[in-house]
Amino acid sequence: MSLEEKINGEIKAAMLSKNTKRLEALRSIKAEILLLNSSEKGTSEELEAKAMQKMVKQRKESAEIYTSQNRPELAEIELFQASVIESFLPKQMSADELQTAVTGIIASAGASSMADMGKVMGLATKQLAGKAEGKAISEMVKKLLSGN
Repeated sequence: MSLEEKINGEIKAAMLSKNTKRLEALRSIKAEILLLNSSEKGTSEELEAKAMQKMVKQRKESAEIYTSQNRPELAEIELFQASVIESFLPKQMSADELQTAVTGIIASAGASSMADMGKVMGLATKQLAGKAEGKAISEMVKKLLSGN
């Protein structure tokens, strides 16, 4: 079953249960998928995952802004939508799994210092796409290359 079919089923269920908060989040996912379908690139699982990760990141950043502006009711909405979107993403790697993966990538790239960070980041973001956030990957690469 494709992601679009799953989302359509979830939208129907949310409509029947009159869960408007969840329905809003699901409709935003469907809109993003429709935009991907109409783009020149077409759609694939990888592109869908990247788009949904971007949506989660945007909502978390918005929630931080709302929290800093003392608007917890708006932050709560953004965080709820982020959690709904995350439920359709592949499970994220734990810190230990990420460290193991990045250590392997560093070894395969022959990297030994911070000067090699760009090379390692290029490989890591390709191999770990959808499994870990870019920020987490970057922090782990910095930590391992600097020897801390």
